[in-house]
Amino acid sequence: MAGRIGFAKINDKLINLKTSMNRAEFRFHAELNDFLPSESKNATLRHQFPNHPSIKDSLESFGIPHPEVDTIAVNGKSVDFSYRVQDGDRCDIYPISQSVELSPRVRLRPQPEPRFVLDIHLGKLAGFLRMLGFDTLYRNDYPDEELARVSSTENRILLTRDIGLLKRGIVTHGYWVRSTNPHKRLEEVLRRFELFDTITPFSRCIHCNGLLEAVTKTSILERLEPKTREHYDEFRRCSSCDKIYWKGSHYEKMQEFIDGVRGDVLLK
Repeated sequence: MAGRIGFAKINDKLINLKTSMNRAEFRFHAELNDFLPSESKNATLRHQFPNHPSIKDSLESFGIPHPEVDTIAVNGKSVDFSYRVQDGDRCDIYPISQSVELSPRVRLRPQPEPRFVLDIHLGKLAGFLRMLGFDTLYRNDYPDEELARVSSTENRILLTRDIGLLKRGIVTHGYWVRSTNPHKRLEEVLRRFELFDTITPFSRCIHCNGLLEAVTKTSILERLEPKTREHYDEFRRCSSCDKIYWKGSHYEKMQEFIDGVRGDVLLK
């Protein structure tokens, strides 16, 4: 019993009366409430615990994956994940999107370069991110262990629909994609990581993530269909898989899609 951590209103009947239990209050802000049951959203939650667990362990006992947390304030002071929760503490937990006035402020998740690795549920999102020029790794057979390892060793932001995957200890940068609509997912990620100003359309291969490089028409002439030879003069080639790109009807459709996303983001 001494190792149980939970809400006082749930676990009162399970407490070993010989064990001295400490109590603290937690408040989760903004989208961190997405991980809480409806009755606990936007509320001050009373938490009881033996000894003095790290605040990181306490957060995850509420179901909050640590990569989603950017700032923790305990009794008005900014702390990191190693802080040991004390009896009577008042803890405020903030995501990256939330502006917090603390001095000094400990940022738990300074944002790395916008380089991503995506789980098997986000194939369309991977294609969209590549279309916008973002370095995005994706395979439809990535095991969870490899996703976590790649995210950690290559300092990539892990995008996933699996909350449990974000709770793996080696994952430091990650995000649980909320939307189930592919287009809305892209908008969500662009807004969450403030990527709008770093979009470089048509600089990466949608199929393999390789960089595109300009090539002369004469160097690839034998690979082109007759109508393509006749109507187009500018071409790019993937440096990894050798796929050829040109500004045909597919290009115009992609440009319309990008402009639509750009407009949706600016309107909100």
